[in-house]
Amino acid sequence: MDLLLASEANLLAARWLMAMSLGFHIILSCFGVAFPVAIFLAHRRGLKYEDPVALTLARRWGKAAAVLFAVGAVSGTVLSFEMGMLWPGLMGTFGDVIGLPFALEGVAFFIEAIFLGIYLYGWRGLPARLHLLTLVPIMISGIAGTFFILTVNGWMNEPTGFDVAHYLQTGEVIDINPWAAMFNGAAVPQFLHMLPATYLVTGFLLASVYAMGWLRGRRDELHRMGVAIGFTVAAIAVPAQLITGDIATRNVASSQPTKFAAIELIQETETGVPFTVGGILIDGEKRFAIELPNVTSLLQDFDPNSEIQGLDAVPEDERPPANVVHVSFQLMVGLGLAMGALAAFGGWTRWRTGALPDSVWWYRAMVLAGPMAVLALEAGWTTTEVGRQPWIAQQVMRVSEAVTPREGIAFILIGLTVVYAGLAGSAWFVLRNMSRRWRAGEEVGTPYGPDPTDRKLVDA
Repeated sequence: MDLLLASEANLLAARWLMAMSLGFHIILSCFGVAFPVAIFLAHRRGLKYEDPVALTLARRWGKAAAVLFAVGAVSGTVLSFEMGMLWPGLMGTFGDVIGLPFALEGVAFFIEAIFLGIYLYGWRGLPARLHLLTLVPIMISGIAGTFFILTVNGWMNEPTGFDVAHYLQTGEVIDINPWAAMFNGAAVPQFLHMLPATYLVTGFLLASVYAMGWLRGRRDELHRMGVAIGFTVAAIAVPAQLITGDIATRNVASSQPTKFAAIELIQETETGVPFTVGGILIDGEKRFAIELPNVTSLLQDFDPNSEIQGLDAVPEDERPPANVVHVSFQLMVGLGLAMGALAAFGGWTRWRTGALPDSVWWYRAMVLAGPMAVLALEAGWTTTEVGRQPWIAQQVMRVSEAVTPREGIAFILIGLTVVYAGLAGSAWFVLRNMSRRWRAGEEVGTPYGPDPTDRKLVDA
């Protein structure tokens, strides 16, 4: 009994450690993908209109991107080690199946790092147009790296690329096809949904930072442009996020019906399934919920009387914690719709008046949009990962079969929590210090960039 309890504690600690590491790194990875796009927009505007404010933003954002990239490199390296150290049952068994995208992601990472360095130092030596174009490989490699990593997570949701039936019978992995494993059924839907999420998170966080400065009295062109570019990056991604969210949900319903049942709190297989707004399960009963009759069946199969599998279709020990999955999904959707409404209002105002709203309430909403985007991102990944439980590879390997037998994971969890807190604090300190120096006018001029003695920039 004591050994069993120790094993359960070890498994719980490993889960929390992986959740913390992923939750920390996923925010930084969003900046790795979408921040170069914001920098490109600012830099291109600066060159096209000979705008020193836009060029100043591009140069500052490039330096900030380098700081975030460095912190992300550390947290990403930790995640790589955790995959092997915490889950040797998975990597030892299926490493040959899913190893290819890890290798390709490493290549994308190195390309991104190389060209980020070229961009940072290119202000002094490269021709203006060529310097701008060095951002293109950064953007492409960020997108590619996102795809490669999400194919691994997609494989965990829809394992393929080997003889599944043979493995379930004998425990032997044969007929390995790494390309089939990488292009599994869940890879593309997850990638298409995650990619616009990176732009939402990055764009709204950028807008949030500059909106806060605006509210504190820095009502200059630099802060206005910072809000505008951040908002533009996020707003453009909103329609794609809504469309791909529907695609991803339909994929889950067809390939992971138990996860979908948890998302919608469907306890029993039935026809004409209602759509549940709010609500939780208490003692097996749905409470505090608003039900819209037949809507889930209608949305999923375009048939209000279609049958949808419930949690009762699988044994109790194969069911995910439905309340966690349902609440996280509802939180993600609710915040997504709120950000969509914010984007629609800002876009409509821009179309009607030629400028974004200029009220205090608009800037307050922008300040809130950044944390909302992060919370929606974390809620979405909670739905994805917790909804697959108890499987680390859906219907192939349980999490308990993959976890390391070594004890002491709780101590590593404590230690890495301190490390991540230190990384976050250090990044915040460096970025804040850079911001203060910029406001004091401590910048170095460039051959074609803004003049650091320009009072309009010094005062910003």
